[in-house]
Amino acid sequence: MKKVIVFLSLIVTTVAFAQNKNAKVSMEVDGVCGMCKERIEKAAIRTKGVKSAVWNVDTHELKLIIDERKTDVKTIAKNVAAVGHDTKEIKATDEQYNTVHPCCRYRDETVLKDHEPKEDAKHKSKEN
Repeated sequence: MKKVIVFLSLIVTTVAFAQNKNAKVSMEVDGVCGMCKERIEKAAIRTKGVKSAVWNVDTHELKLIIDERKTDVKTIAKNVAAVGHDTKEIKATDEQYNTVHPCCRYRDETVLKDHEPKEDAKHKSKEN
């Protein structure tokens, strides 16, 4: 009976503290272009425990595969903010934000408009 209790305790403890070494997580990260993509992915992948990082320019979603034993979403968000990009969890400081290239200033309305899809141009090229 003692062995059964020890065995069950061991299983419960192992399951309770087990962390996924290939966890799929995602977060929203602000940015507007290919240069932002490169900077965001590089900051994420340089975080110990991040195995894969892919940021989508259109959706602003950063998809990650991480080892939860070595990192977490908050640590990755800090590293992304450190290179000038806001996340839902952590905002880049003005100093960090000002390090990004002028075309990457996603907080600037003019820059956002410059990166909007040109719907009229698409329609005109189809008409001609």
